[in-house]
Amino acid sequence: MALLILSACSESEERGGDEAVAVVADNPVMLSEVLQVEAVGSARAATSADIYPETAGRVTVVRFTAGDFVQRGQPLLVLDSRQQRLAVELAEVQVQEASQLLARYRRIEDTGAISDSQIEAGETALASARVELQQAQEALADRTVRAPFSGHIGLTEIDIGDRVGPDTLIAQLDQRGTLFVDFPAPEAAFSRLSPGTVVEVTPFSDPDRTVEARIVTVDSSIATDQRTFTVRTAIDNSDDTLRPGMSFRVRFAGSGVVRPAVPEQAIVWGGEGSYLWQVVDRAAQRVPLTIVSRRDGMALVDAAIGEDDLVIVEGVQKVREGQAVNIVQPLEQAAQPVELREQAETEGPPE
Repeated sequence: MALLILSACSESEERGGDEAVAVVADNPVMLSEVLQVEAVGSARAATSADIYPETAGRVTVVRFTAGDFVQRGQPLLVLDSRQQRLAVELAEVQVQEASQLLARYRRIEDTGAISDSQIEAGETALASARVELQQAQEALADRTVRAPFSGHIGLTEIDIGDRVGPDTLIAQLDQRGTLFVDFPAPEAAFSRLSPGTVVEVTPFSDPDRTVEARIVTVDSSIATDQRTFTVRTAIDNSDDTLRPGMSFRVRFAGSGVVRPAVPEQAIVWGGEGSYLWQVVDRAAQRVPLTIVSRRDGMALVDAAIGEDDLVIVEGVQKVREGQAVNIVQPLEQAAQPVELREQAETEGPPE
């Protein structure tokens, strides 16, 4: 092996008065950045609502049990409605009276016994009575709390006889056939996590289960304090095994920008930062770089080099800017031929 090194040096050329040094050079490998995102997300129902009564009153009927699946419009709670029923009956009587009076006016309208203004007053009275009847019916309807959509209803602390008001929470209603899982993602992944992209989510309650979740939307801004943005994904929960509020481990891996990759030992660190040596016209030329990531002994770099360029990977400490170089094969490759080993055994060790 020593003979090979001496032979390589003896064939070196001179450049600018400096003796050429032996180096090992190779072409960069073009690799894609691997973008990996890991986060913790929280689930929420696709549609969820806190149920409150429209008005105050005493509870007379509770028509649901926690965990029930209720249909849209189904009564959940009934408040005492005696006064409202009486108001509806009174309004119905007033509508009937106004209607009968207007009918009498119109029967004698052609006789001239009644003026046009009296007929108009009768029409106005009937319209007003009908509005009052509608208001009374609405007030009566508000005494029954109904489900705004179909879903599963949660726990309640309301019992018959309790007095409730518009600020009293009755229960939470969730439509959980589809769950949204929201998670924070780093700003660097903004262009990669877009609607339609699939990520993997794993519930902490069942670590052996992995679910594919499709991104439905992303937040419109980046949080300046965390430099993250919120991503919303949707997962199918038709089997009803997951619940709103559960936490999930979210994973995403994808390829990014294609960059040159060089062995880590090819990178030199100096006072002005990191750089590598490129061979141009059999001379070393400094190329500044920024390390983007590392993978299996290779460094993906942001540098002005391409896949056809030669980069010094061994002997970087022996060269300087403009240094003449002589490219040789790695020593371990030169020691492989059998003929070389036999020659060494015959001639004996070098003096």
